[in-house]
Amino acid sequence: MELRLDLQFFSGEKTEKATPKKREDTRKKGQVAKSQDVNTSILLFFIFMLFLVIGPFWQDRMTNLYTKTFTEYIVWDLTPDHFQIIFSEVLLYIAITIAPVMGIAIIAGLAANFMQIGFLFTTEPLQMKLDKIDPIQGAKRIFSARALVELVKSLMKISVIGTITFSILWLNKDEMMMLAGKNIDGALAFFSNTAILMGAFASIALLIVSIIDYAYQRYDYEKNIKMSKNDIKDEHKNIEGDPLIKSKIKERQRQMAMRRMMSEIPNADVVITNPTHYAIAIKYDENKSDAPYVVAKGVDYVAFKIRDIAKNHQVTLVENRTLARALYAEIEIGQAITEEFYQAVAEVLAYVYQLERKA
Repeated sequence: MELRLDLQFFSGEKTEKATPKKREDTRKKGQVAKSQDVNTSILLFFIFMLFLVIGPFWQDRMTNLYTKTFTEYIVWDLTPDHFQIIFSEVLLYIAITIAPVMGIAIIAGLAANFMQIGFLFTTEPLQMKLDKIDPIQGAKRIFSARALVELVKSLMKISVIGTITFSILWLNKDEMMMLAGKNIDGALAFFSNTAILMGAFASIALLIVSIIDYAYQRYDYEKNIKMSKNDIKDEHKNIEGDPLIKSKIKERQRQMAMRRMMSEIPNADVVITNPTHYAIAIKYDENKSDAPYVVAKGVDYVAFKIRDIAKNHQVTLVENRTLARALYAEIEIGQAITEEFYQAVAEVLAYVYQLERKA
């Protein structure tokens, strides 16, 4: 005879996929599969596209600020009141100027996060945890496989962005050499277009790298939330409750149901018996049901208790072996008898009512 044991229950090795409950719990803690590079690449791409659209607007704003500074502010006396006015106006002017960039940055950041993890609001990652300042744990994180992956990813990003930037500058080197013969507007236009071109291509390349990083983050997340078979067993136990406690609760419920059933026996019209093994208490109340219904039933010891309570409260006992067995098998407590038992039960009740009239 061969006995096989699953050693995972004892070793605690995490080989099973996380359950939906485990995923929900980790999500509530802010632990999700997310790549920060996806956010950065999308944010940079939309910002550089915005630069392409609002370039003339920015040029006018900066030119106007420069003009006002050297034609109006420069002739003011440097008093506290004038300083406060200049500071307030310049601050408001700059805020309006950069407002479109701030707005698109917020929208792009929220959109990138929503694409990866959906809607999630939690303060769990902001809580102070002592293990984050533990030097031993910190050393483990520095020399871990995840740190090595982050190093390779950083080197890849530097290489890709550096290559793209150098290539664009190299392709435009001839035009750059001719800037000495252009006016200030031409030079600014060249540098603006070149910077936008470098930023757009770099953000697209970074997005491609971030897709690879997101795939790794998903893999690492799934690996970290894996569970052992014992973890799954404990989770089911916590969800469903301890078997011992559940059995006690069920026993308590059975006792309460038994007491309720026994309290209804004195109101019964008749108790049909086997005579010793089965006992069915029947009640007919036209205000509650169109047909007689069962208020209590039981076998052996419960049947004995039903008969005893019935005798103590002068409830008539009628022996009918076949009817008692059939009613016990077919009709539940509180349920009206079905049509097939109408005649038999009616005869029993008629007999009981006849005895009561004689009494």
